[in-house]
Amino acid sequence: MLVEVLLPAAREHLATVSESAPLIEAARLLSPGLDLIAVCDADGSIVGVVTKTDVVDQISHCQGASCTCAIASMMTRDILLCHADDRLSDLWLQMKARRLKNVPLVDQQRQPLGVVTANDALQVLLQMSKNEEELLRDYVLGFGYR
Repeated sequence: MLVEVLLPAAREHLATVSESAPLIEAARLLSPGLDLIAVCDADGSIVGVVTKTDVVDQISHCQGASCTCAIASMMTRDILLCHADDRLSDLWLQMKARRLKNVPLVDQQRQPLGVVTANDALQVLLQMSKNEEELLRDYVLGFGYR
């Protein structure tokens, strides 16, 4: 199964911000269910991410005008990205290995299309496993083959 099955759900979790935007703008975008913001350059290509934890940590140290610092100064640049044609099981293994809850889904030009959440990926993988188990049971019992 490919990551593309998660595209509708991934679109719901997408928020983007310019790398030159102030930290406070990222804080305004965060909401329940939205834990990651894609940071984009002037061309709209993803260059990093900011998480809810990053924003809270930075704001807790704000003094004076430091909450207006550019997001580029605090974003994570070394990010895992996925594409619609990636295998979902491979993405899940990478997310698990790197202990990631969210991974940006991008097109071939690194334009953000959505954010794949661990919860959404796991739900699809578990359903896929359940379907395989039912098919195997039906095969062993000979349903539909008489």
